[in-house]
Amino acid sequence: MLAGSVAALWRRAYRRVVRTAFDTVPFYRERWALDGRTDPTVVPGRTGSDDGATEPRDLRRAVVDLVPLAGGDTRVDAARGLGHVLDSARRPLPGTLVVVVDTAVSPPPSDLPRGLRGCTVDPERLGADPDTGVGAELAAALHGGRPVLAVGGDKDLARLCAALPGSPVHGIARLPRRALSEVDAGPYGVLHDPLLGYVGAFRECGRWHLDWRRVYARRTRRGLALTLLTQRSPMLVDVLVEGGVRGAVEPCPRHGTPVVSL
Repeated sequence: MLAGSVAALWRRAYRRVVRTAFDTVPFYRERWALDGRTDPTVVPGRTGSDDGATEPRDLRRAVVDLVPLAGGDTRVDAARGLGHVLDSARRPLPGTLVVVVDTAVSPPPSDLPRGLRGCTVDPERLGADPDTGVGAELAAALHGGRPVLAVGGDKDLARLCAALPGSPVHGIARLPRRALSEVDAGPYGVLHDPLLGYVGAFRECGRWHLDWRRVYARRTRRGLALTLLTQRSPMLVDVLVEGGVRGAVEPCPRHGTPVVSL
């Protein structure tokens, strides 16, 4: 079990999101009314074939119906949450340029801590025009001795460095991005899902910590399902990460907050 206060807060926030989703979001209202769900059950007698969890592809097809009836955003932000997990993963210095190397991310991260600047790079276009835009800014930062933190998959981070000939690429701190099915022994990294964004980070205790104030995780028949606790539109509740990954949610012996393991 998690530490008592953490478990109570986490569970309460999750139940509140489930109730709000059932009351105000067309997708969940229809789905759970017809099929049901568990933990908590919102329609007595209906527990759902997958405990109420949902495949990511179904959510992407129905993104308009994930907006509350009162209105809201339909944009899925693959960079969501990066600012919240950076402190746990790397604690960048003020003035750091944070470069997200990811084909799926277009707008730069919007939730970075004050003092950090963010940009995005499409690894498929690396080297196409290094003298303009992000390439020029990145090169200027490196030559000026400004701290640079690159976040992305291992191959994409290597491609980024290879696409900057003549720049002091040793000045780039690399922060690997991992999917839930790829959690390893670190020693550092961030946990990412294309639909949910950044949901956790590897900490100094040697475990993959969820960003528990903003992300809830529970086990279902199909695997771990994650819920965004603070995003109101589009609402993403009980998402089967990668279509279903078998794993466990446990308390960290040192911190008492939720960690995930396979």
